[in-house]
Amino acid sequence: MFWDWEGRSWRILALMSKSGLLQGKPTNLLVNGCQNSAAFGLMNHRSPAGVDVGRSPKARRWAISEAPMIRNYKVLPSAANLLFNRLALSPFQQTLLPLSCRSSGSPKMASNESIKSGNEEQLKPIFEKKRVLRSSVRKALKAMDPSLRSHEDNAIQSIVLEAPWFKSSQRLCAYVSCSALREVDTSRLLSETLQHPPKDGYPKKIYVPRVEDKNSHMRMFNISRMDDLIANSMNILEPAPVDGDGNQREDVMQTKDPIDLLLLPGLAFDKSGRRLGRGGGYYDTFLKNYQELAKARNWKQPLLVALSYSVQIMDEGIIPLTPNDVLVDALVTPSGVIPISPAGLDKMKV
Repeated sequence: MFWDWEGRSWRILALMSKSGLLQGKPTNLLVNGCQNSAAFGLMNHRSPAGVDVGRSPKARRWAISEAPMIRNYKVLPSAANLLFNRLALSPFQQTLLPLSCRSSGSPKMASNESIKSGNEEQLKPIFEKKRVLRSSVRKALKAMDPSLRSHEDNAIQSIVLEAPWFKSSQRLCAYVSCSALREVDTSRLLSETLQHPPKDGYPKKIYVPRVEDKNSHMRMFNISRMDDLIANSMNILEPAPVDGDGNQREDVMQTKDPIDLLLLPGLAFDKSGRRLGRGGGYYDTFLKNYQELAKARNWKQPLLVALSYSVQIMDEGIIPLTPNDVLVDALVTPSGVIPISPAGLDKMKV
């Protein structure tokens, strides 16, 4: 079925009628063109069939019942998932499930144990789902109003700088934001931390990333000032492996002391800790390597905190999971901190 946002027509497929969704009865199914957000002033509309329809920021037609046309979805609606469950599925459709089935009132979560890393055929549909979701989130980020983006950047950085768990950290890794990638800004957070040691916290040792090659190899080097950063071939700021005096910078993997905090970027997140990166695998590879190092040295695992714009927060179950994905302990959004793991709940005292 197509919803025509300009009100010109409603085209109802016989498939939808047979499914029992279009009998004119009220239903609590939400069909979202995108995440409802006060920033966009979105509203819920109601179709003649009684289905609540979340309006997209742009007036356009959304295909919500053609199961094979999964790439047409900006966000995969729960109504479509219900349709898939009710109808006989083709082998292709079966590979698309589950995405956000809510038969028991809560999303069904994929587990690493259920996905064998050596089964490439099994992983292909998951990687495709990630590709589709990345495209959707990139469009949402591109559509963000600049003033809203600036407001959320400032709010997120202020929350981090004032947080007790940040003030108490002594050694941390943090990403250097890139405006072209539309990442949450960290420039003020880094510069204030480096230039003005906190009065009611600890002086901090900061490590930032440097991409070494195209094989997901990334290192974290210590910097003492923002001038230590230089632009690479992609115009992304990163530290040179040696400082101005020709001395090798300290690599976090070779330090004698553990880090206690990592501030992470990403394209999308959910409240169960799932993080969708950009597809290179750099952060997941680094995190796994560091977690193994910390375990081998009997160190406490660092707190993994992701910084996220409001449009990057997904419903639980939307982000697919693969064996190499590392879950985060907490999210920082413009609205506040969302602790997720037991470590996050304990550290953030919520």
